[in-house]
Amino acid sequence: MNALTVVPLQLGDPTMIVGLVVLAIVAITVWQMVEIVDAYNRGALTVFGEYRKLLDPGLNIVPPFVSRVHTFDMRTQTLDVPSQEAITRDNSPVTADAVVYIRVMDAKRAFLEVENYQRAVSNLAQTTLRAVIGDMELDDTLSRREMINERIRTELDEPTDEWGIRVESVEVREVTPSRGVTDAMEQQTSAERRRRAMILEAQGERRSAVEKAEGDKQSDIIRAQGEKQSQILEAQGDAISTVLRARSAESMGERAIIDMGMDTLKEIGQSESTTFVLPQELTSMVGRYGKHLSGSDVSVGDAQLESLEFDDETRELIGLDDIAEMIGEIDAEAEVDLEAMEQQAKAIQEGKDVGPGTGIDSDVADGSEESDTEPTPESDSRSE
Repeated sequence: MNALTVVPLQLGDPTMIVGLVVLAIVAITVWQMVEIVDAYNRGALTVFGEYRKLLDPGLNIVPPFVSRVHTFDMRTQTLDVPSQEAITRDNSPVTADAVVYIRVMDAKRAFLEVENYQRAVSNLAQTTLRAVIGDMELDDTLSRREMINERIRTELDEPTDEWGIRVESVEVREVTPSRGVTDAMEQQTSAERRRRAMILEAQGERRSAVEKAEGDKQSDIIRAQGEKQSQILEAQGDAISTVLRARSAESMGERAIIDMGMDTLKEIGQSESTTFVLPQELTSMVGRYGKHLSGSDVSVGDAQLESLEFDDETRELIGLDDIAEMIGEIDAEAEVDLEAMEQQAKAIQEGKDVGPGTGIDSDVADGSEESDTEPTPESDSRSE
């Protein structure tokens, strides 16, 4: 059995050097052939300077050593537009800056049609911003930002479409007038605010005066109505009081007359005379109140007259109860036995003794003796 012979390689051996060179060339070649593209990128492949194709995301094999890959970010990109000095249509200097949002839609055009699409879009946005502001007045540039944004985006759309770029949005961040214009605007704003304050104050005073006048008017109307109502009530009260006083005076006068008449009747009833003289006023009032005093109805012909009823307050006011009592006393005292008085007169004329009180002696009382003598005028007048 033959043993293997190991020949050690020396560092300066040409074979070893060639092997290392070949290994290195192979490694470099493989490295040059493999191209990895990210998911959000696209790669433009050129071989010997000639455009070949776009590389999709992932692992791509390209010719080694003669190929170049230019990557393009397909995501939305933000471009800052530097501050631009512009003069508005009303000759007011302002400084403005903006932000442009773009997106690569066609990497081939972006590679072939424009050298540097980001710088191109930024420069185009600067010139468009100055042009748009120059066509507007100062007040519009400060208040109508949306219109400025829309106009810049519209102006950028046409040239950027040829580059494969789409302008998604434009936002003007700040529009700053010059220092002198800013001071003038502040003075104008202050003056405008003072003017509005004065107008509001004047309107408030006028409103207050109107409200005060309206309140005074309403107060005067209410006060006049109150005074009118008070006068009406006072007049009604005076009228009612006058009527009540008149009725009371009338009732009291009639009652006084009746009282005096009743006193007179009482005095007449105590005398020996049987003839009574009553005043006309008393007879009329007694006749008027007779049906109330007697408590019965009065008949006139075939008609039946119903007596009127007075309430307790009216009866007390005119004194009907007192009148009834006085009339009753007069009637009781005025009842005279005429026959007994005639017999007594005859007995006196014949010279007979008369018994105490209203009676006569037994002979006269029994009627056993009668006198043929006619009564004298004196006796007649006494009996009367």
